[in-house]
Amino acid sequence: MKTLSVKLALVLLVAVAALAVSTSGIAQNSNTKGVQERTLIGFISDNHCGLKHMAGMGDDKSCTLMCVKGGGKFVLADRDHKRVYQLDKAGQDKAREFAGQKVKVSGRVVGKTIRVSAIEAAS
Repeated sequence: MKTLSVKLALVLLVAVAALAVSTSGIAQNSNTKGVQERTLIGFISDNHCGLKHMAGMGDDKSCTLMCVKGGGKFVLADRDHKRVYQLDKAGQDKAREFAGQKVKVSGRVVGKTIRVSAIEAAS
């Protein structure tokens, strides 16, 4: 009888562990599933300066490129809503040609990061 109880407890423990693993996988994937693509308008800046570039650093493009060359990352600075969004790896590659410019960024916003699908100049 005691052996049966131990086996039953062991089977129950394995079942609960399997359920916990499958549920955590669903929770991780739900962060990006169902998130609709959006288009945001702002300026390509860097994570050091964010919404406003420091005085004496040249124009926005020069400052942004200098900061990124020094180890910074490109960001989308939404000055109207006072928000700064990080750009994913694809966005980092696409943002360089728009440094300092007003742009439209399309992608999925997850937290404060944009998973970029396109960047184009804004009018």
